[in-house]
Amino acid sequence: MNVRGLAALSKNGPLTPYTFTRRELRPNDIALEIKFAGICHSDIHQVKEEWGGALFPMVPGHEISGVVSAVGSAVTKFAVGDLAGVGVFIDSCRDCANCANGLEQYCENGMTPTYNGFERDGVTPTMGGYSDGYVVDENYAVRIPRNLDLAAVAPLLCAGITLYSPLKHWRTGPGKKVAIMGLGGLGHMGVKFAHALGAEVTVLSHSPVKESDARNLGADHFVVTTDPDQLKTVKRKFDLILDTVSAEHDINEYLSLLATDGTLVVIGLPGVPFALHAGSLLSGRRSMAGSMIGGIAETQEMLDFCGEKEIVSEIELISADYVNKAYERTVKSDVRFRFVIDIATI
Repeated sequence: MNVRGLAALSKNGPLTPYTFTRRELRPNDIALEIKFAGICHSDIHQVKEEWGGALFPMVPGHEISGVVSAVGSAVTKFAVGDLAGVGVFIDSCRDCANCANGLEQYCENGMTPTYNGFERDGVTPTMGGYSDGYVVDENYAVRIPRNLDLAAVAPLLCAGITLYSPLKHWRTGPGKKVAIMGLGGLGHMGVKFAHALGAEVTVLSHSPVKESDARNLGADHFVVTTDPDQLKTVKRKFDLILDTVSAEHDINEYLSLLATDGTLVVIGLPGVPFALHAGSLLSGRRSMAGSMIGGIAETQEMLDFCGEKEIVSEIELISADYVNKAYERTVKSDVRFRFVIDIATI
């Protein structure tokens, strides 16, 4: 299967047109005609080799939405013409306890990334969704509801599930007070989901100009974190705080906003380790946890929920020739709220 894509040919190199070959369909595989691919900040980290272990040429992209164009002989979950998506991983060991429990994202033997990795054979490199075709085992693809905008669905496959999973795990619902730290590509999905689940939602942001957006997305309250007086009003208030901030920040300040038995969940990846004071946890039996994307079943649950509630990501749709500029703007946080590439323009 010959496909066209966008690839970084070397560390820090620009994304340029690139042609390569996908594998032939195995019995349990589906072929996906990719329509849209979201730009995740992690794509930029990988292209710049900021996390190490980068493989070049690299075709990024793990927020993928499209149409099933072919199915293998043993496929039972999809048919040609179905809308389908692919997220952050495309395989796992399938044998460990986490895989057995639908937590493939925490596969004890390592999940197979959608790009910048190797398939389970340890030899075949994975290439991502900035391309017009993908081949994946049907058990690692998800069905997309037809009532949703396919372009705006793409970021749900990473940004969406990354916020949905902790909200569900910590049983968000009516009567719960939830705070979302940061209102970017991740945070705005947290606001939408927490609101739809019936929680009282507060956005914690250093930028006062984002208040209007926060309230339009479903936030009940908005707190400017650079204003000490505003922070004082929410001391010991929240049952759950989702921290989507990747910039360096004082985690102790935010732990103080938790109510007794409250939990702060780390989702963003700051470049500097947190300086955590034990007293921040001891005072109120508070907890600090982490969460990463979701398993296949939970991702499907999220998409079904989105179909029911008509929830999608807020996006800027771009053509392929704008992708390098979009990377620059993403680094500067100059996007509302997620860039999505129209793959037809490659």
